[in-house]
Amino acid sequence: MSGPADDTAAEIWLRADGDAPVHFCFQDEMRPDAQRVVGELKRAGYRVVLLSGDREPVVRALARRLSIEEWSARCLPAEKLVALSELARQGRHVLMVGDGLNDAPALAGAHASMSPGSAVDVSQAAADAVFQGDGLAPVLETLRLARRAQRMVRQNFALSVLYNALSVPLAIAGVMTPLMAALAMSASSLTVVGNALRLQGKTR
Repeated sequence: MSGPADDTAAEIWLRADGDAPVHFCFQDEMRPDAQRVVGELKRAGYRVVLLSGDREPVVRALARRLSIEEWSARCLPAEKLVALSELARQGRHVLMVGDGLNDAPALAGAHASMSPGSAVDVSQAAADAVFQGDGLAPVLETLRLARRAQRMVRQNFALSVLYNALSVPLAIAGVMTPLMAALAMSASSLTVVGNALRLQGKTR
């Protein structure tokens, strides 16, 4: 589009021989559900940090629109890695979401990372997961699924500990026969598998 300059817009001037110069301004569109997703992440207790290689006015305006208090502009790939390392030093497990060429090192160095299907190839290759669509909703769903999976892993460990705490003393005392022990072990395994399958139903 042509129009007046804006400190958040990229500018290009084009002039052909003998003609007056034409001024073009370009601005990136924010992903349609970005405000909702960032809001839900913050309400869920996640710390949201914006690291961008773009100019400061652009990043400041985006951070304001998304109500992100922590942000940095003009970040080089190495500087993004340093920021992630500092968060990791604080005991944080960082999920990095990015789609740019300069995001690739941070995507590879984060505790976990995601990239949209529209990202450059090198970013998709560096990410742990690639999601489809124009929105960021898959980020929320992935975090919810990870929390459910973590809970179920703990439940399965508890079931295994309970089985061993009950069956091993009985087997040592001779109360439980080998056949009973085999049946109990099979039942324990089926219980753990059945509990894990509940997670599959919640992802549909």
